[in-house]
Amino acid sequence: MKILLAVDGSPYTKRMLARLAAHDEWFGPGHAYTVLHAVPAVPAGAAAKVEREVLKAYYAQAADKVFKPIRSFLGRQGIEAQYLYRIGPAAAAIAAQASRGGHDIVVLGSHGHGALANLVLGSVATQVLAQCKTPVLVVR
Repeated sequence: MKILLAVDGSPYTKRMLARLAAHDEWFGPGHAYTVLHAVPAVPAGAAAKVEREVLKAYYAQAADKVFKPIRSFLGRQGIEAQYLYRIGPAAAAIAAQASRGGHDIVVLGSHGHGALANLVLGSVATQVLAQCKTPVLVVR
């Protein structure tokens, strides 16, 4: 199974990974994992004043900061994964990668806001559910 792990480095990502590790049907060397992080874009005005290579390095460092503990966790479990980052809104990046990568499922953590908070604040998980044609497992 091709599994897309959408991560943001928060405690909710850690909870999602722990839940995943507790289920043999989702976690093990028989699956292909892709770990995806969406790095927020630097505002256009600021980005225009920075050299392109400096901006690329900033995005790569921001993603690596999120990936480092996940690499360690998956490595301890003997699991290899592909690590990708995209720049921009998380929900759109997750849905696009799920489709483009031919993933069987997307797994992500959620802050677990109630329906009213999601209505007012929005939620990446809610947006992924709305945009993604791939099945989504949300861990709260």
